[in-house]
Amino acid sequence: MAPSSDPARAEQPASIAADEGGSPSADAALHDPAHVSARQILALALPALGALVAEPLFVLADSAIVGHLGPAQLAGLGTAGAALSTLVNVCVFLAYGTTAQVSRLMGAGRRREALARGIDGMYLAAGLGAALAVIGALAAGPIVRGLGATAQAAPYAETYLRVSSAGLPGMLVVLAATGLLRGLHDMRTPLIVAAVAAVANTALNWLLVYPAGWGIGGSAAGTALVQTGMAAVYVRSARRAARAEQVPLRPEPDALRASLSANAALLTRTVGLRIYLLAGVWAAGSLGTVALAAHTIAANLWSALALALDALAIAAQALVGHELGAGRTGQVRAVVARMNRWGLGFGAVTGILLLALSPVLAGAFTSDPAVRSALIPALVIAALFQPFAGVVFVLDGVLIGAGDATYLAWASLACTAVFLGAVALVLGAGWGLTGLWGAIGLFTLARLVFLWVRARGARWMRVGAGG
Repeated sequence: MAPSSDPARAEQPASIAADEGGSPSADAALHDPAHVSARQILALALPALGALVAEPLFVLADSAIVGHLGPAQLAGLGTAGAALSTLVNVCVFLAYGTTAQVSRLMGAGRRREALARGIDGMYLAAGLGAALAVIGALAAGPIVRGLGATAQAAPYAETYLRVSSAGLPGMLVVLAATGLLRGLHDMRTPLIVAAVAAVANTALNWLLVYPAGWGIGGSAAGTALVQTGMAAVYVRSARRAARAEQVPLRPEPDALRASLSANAALLTRTVGLRIYLLAGVWAAGSLGTVALAAHTIAANLWSALALALDALAIAAQALVGHELGAGRTGQVRAVVARMNRWGLGFGAVTGILLLALSPVLAGAFTSDPAVRSALIPALVIAALFQPFAGVVFVLDGVLIGAGDATYLAWASLACTAVFLGAVALVLGAGWGLTGLWGAIGLFTLARLVFLWVRARGARWMRVGAGG
C-alpha cells in the first residue's frame, strides 16, 4: 500500500470515523516530541480508561444479575466466563498487534497503509470468531467439565457458554477495530461505543433473565446481541473511513498471513496468561462451589481493575509505537519513565478503593453468607497487589508497543510456571481460596521482575515502521 501523497496530513492521527470529527486533545499527544506532559498522557489514557472500564461492566453486570439466581448459577457463570474469555483473549493480538503496527506506520507517515492493516485485522477477526463460535457451541460440555465445574454448576456453565458463543465473531471484530483506533490515537470512539453498549447490556440482560424468565441463558443471549451490535457499528465506520481514504475494502491475503505470522509470539504470550487464569478457576473449583463462586466475583473485579490500569498501557502502546516509528528513542525513554510513575500511583489508588469497598462489594454481588465470607479476604489480597499491577501493565504496554513480542512470550510462560508451582503448593498445604489469591499476587510480582529487567535495557527499542 502506497503512503499518503500528503506527508503533512499523513503525520496527523486519523479517526476511523474521520468525517464525524477527530479527537483534538488526543492528537496533541503526537505534536510535541520534546517531552511527554501529563496532559498528553491523559488525552490518551482517560478515554481509553472509559472504554476499558465499560467492557468489564459486561461481565460484572452478568455477575450481579446471575449472582442473585443462586451460588450454582454464579459458579457456572465463572466457569463459562473463563472459557469464553479464553476463546476471545487468545486472539487479543488482534487489538495489541494492530495498535503497535498502526502506531508505527502513523509515526512513519504512512497513514493509508495503517488504515489498510487495521481493516485486514477486522477481516481476520471475523474469520477467527466464526471458527471459535462453532467450537464453543459444539464443545461446551467437554470444555466446562475440563475446567472442573462442579456437578451443580456444570449445567449452567454449559448453557451460558453455548448461547454466548454466538457473539464471538462480534467480540473479535470489536477487538480488531479497537486496536486500529488506538493506533490512530482515536480513543473517543471506543469510549462512546463501549459506554453505550455497557448500559444496553445491563438493561437487556436483566430483562431476559428476570421478566422474560430465561435464567442464565438470558444473560448470555443479551451479551452476545450487544457485542454483535458493537461490531456492526465499527464495521460501518471502517467502511466510511476506507472510502474516504481510497483504501480498498477487500482483504489482502498476503497481509493476513503476515499478520498471523508476526503475531505468533504475542499469541504465545496470551496463551501463557490464559493458562494462569484457567488454572486459577480450576483450583477454585477444586475447593468447592462456595470457593468457586467467591473466586468468580474476585476474579471479575480483579479483571475490571486490571483493564482500568491497562488504560495507561494503551497510552504507552500508542506513544511508544509512534515514537519508535518516527525514530525518536529519547522520547521513548521519557514515555517509559513518566508512565511507570503513573502506573504505580494509579495502582495505589485502585488498591485503596478496593480495600475500602470490599465489604460493600461482597454484599452487592452475592446474598449468600458463605460466599461473602470467602470473598472478602481474596479482595483484600487483590487490593494489596494493585500498585505492582499498575507498573506491570504499563511495562507490558511499552514492550507491546515496541513489538518486543518474543520476549513477552517467554516471560509469560516463565511466570505461568511460577504460578502453577505456587498453586500446587497452596492446594497441597490446604491454604484454600486465600492461599490461591496469594499465588495470584506472586504471579504479579514475577511479571514485574521480568518486565522491569527488560525495560531497563535497550534491545527492545527497534526503530522504523516495521518494528
